[in-house]
Amino acid sequence: MKHAKQAGFTLLELIVVLAILATIMGFLGKGIIDRGETAKVNATKIHISQIGQSLDVFKIEVGRYPTSGEGLAALITAPGGVQNWSGPYLKENGGALPKDPWGAEYRYASPNATGGYDLISLGSDGKEGGEATAKDISNAK
Repeated sequence: MKHAKQAGFTLLELIVVLAILATIMGFLGKGIIDRGETAKVNATKIHISQIGQSLDVFKIEVGRYPTSGEGLAALITAPGGVQNWSGPYLKENGGALPKDPWGAEYRYASPNATGGYDLISLGSDGKEGGEATAKDISNAK
């Protein structure tokens, strides 16, 4: 009787294929992660712009930007003693204060040196300064 030759892969061949796949995924995975972080940076810039527009409407109606003490909460609920407030100016998040794509609260300060405001996200690292996606993103007026 003749023995039929068994078809299949050897263990060594499987290890080589897995090593090649792991190398390819390593290169692709980093690119995908970088794109995700870049998308978060772009989303943060858009969100800061939208909050800035709400701050501008607040200023038009009230006559000033919210103070640092009032914070961004003044865009959701009327601060005490404020006339002509017709908000809420931020209606997203079910009435909660907005957070950046990394889950941190935006930093808001007003008045700044020019009499306007500073609105800042600390980026992916959550620390001041940084490079690339960890760089602070701001919209000062």
